[in-house]
Amino acid sequence: QVQLVESGGGLVQAGGSLRLSCAASGRTFSNYNMGWLRQAPGKERDVVAAINWSGGSTYYAVSVKGRFTISRDNAKNTVYLQMNSLKSEDTAVYYCAADSPRLSDPEGYGYWGQGTQVTVSS
Repeated sequence: QVQLVESGGGLVQAGGSLRLSCAASGRTFSNYNMGWLRQAPGKERDVVAAINWSGGSTYYAVSVKGRFTISRDNAKNTVYLQMNSLKSEDTAVYYCAADSPRLSDPEGYGYWGQGTQVTVSS
């Protein structure tokens, strides 16, 4: 069992930046692939960015490539999502998730945080 707690969401103007953090507890964090997913009202939950257990492989959705950066610190049991050049279409609830065999597969993640709201005003 892995418990995940997100923080860092909020309201930001278009063009601004936010950094999300996800603290994990429970089983060995470094064993798990980690992902950030988001869900906007009326839309499906999609993988925004993901990182494998060692940090050696990452995945980014096309819509965020070049603007978002995922990283992890296995010593601190934490994964981060740095979001730059935010757009109104980035507005969503962002979820931290763990343990998908395929980084890009939203259905593969077995553990989820409670989510944090990110609102980008234009």
